[in-house]
Amino acid sequence: MKISSNAPCPCHSGKKYKQCCQPYHKGILPADALKLMRSRYSAFALGAADYIMATTHPNNPDYTEDKESWRQSILSFSNGTRFLGLKIHDFIDGSEEAFVTFEALFDSGILKEKSRFLKEGGKWLYESGEFKE
Repeated sequence: MKISSNAPCPCHSGKKYKQCCQPYHKGILPADALKLMRSRYSAFALGAADYIMATTHPNNPDYTEDKESWRQSILSFSNGTRFLGLKIHDFIDGSEEAFVTFEALFDSGILKEKSRFLKEGGKWLYESGEFKE
């Protein structure tokens, strides 16, 4: 899905896409796990499967060497879902490990998760998530 640089960012930050997640989608590394988490939400909303794959830690259960199958799975989810909002509840920052607790609102319901991020080689990666009630 294409989006105008001047459109509101899909992560619901209140900023324009070009001032929020677009730089990350174009290759700038997020400075912290919270920025990575928001940019991943936007990437799912936009169907940016390559970004999702590039920012997923190899320890994550979704990570696979079968990139085409993984890409199709991401696109299927992205294309079949309306992304309605993102609420950040907590951010625990660290130099090599960080956590973000959030609610993602979809047309099919709400996902509540505490995500774990690890920094490797100067790059934050989504390692795992724990579902919350």
